[in-house]
Amino acid sequence: MSDVYELVVTVDLRDELSEQELADLRWHLGIGPQPEHLAIVTEFPSVVIDESGHPVVKNEPYPLLVQNGAAARVGGVLCSALANRADLPQKGWSLTSRQEIHPDDFEKVGELLCWLAARVQDTHLLVNDAVWIGHLRFHESLMPHVLEVENGQVSWPT
Repeated sequence: MSDVYELVVTVDLRDELSEQELADLRWHLGIGPQPEHLAIVTEFPSVVIDESGHPVVKNEPYPLLVQNGAAARVGGVLCSALANRADLPQKGWSLTSRQEIHPDDFEKVGELLCWLAARVQDTHLLVNDAVWIGHLRFHESLMPHVLEVENGQVSWPT
């Protein structure tokens, strides 16, 4: 049995992202190099064994929405894209990502989704001050779970 989910994120972001934030976002989407300094999700703690055999915690950053190509469990294609909306009435950035994700990654991906939610255009705002960010579907299910961000928390399924 596999705990793989399909994560689909589709958002339009306001036109106020800094070059550092855009560089970070491109890296997380797999369309740019890792920036020297991370601005969105900054801590990636990992326990490793040092030369003397003792466990130590190291910061080992990795991009969160970088999968690209054929999906192993959910079918279809995994991809991420970021497009400038300069020629549209609502300026900013459009982001789409379709990924396979394990519940172990919900926390880190949730940090990125909360960051995105704080920068979406008004079209993503819901009546309860929540932000519609995309959906999550267990790989064996037909029905997706709508993902919202409210008060800095992602509505992951329980």
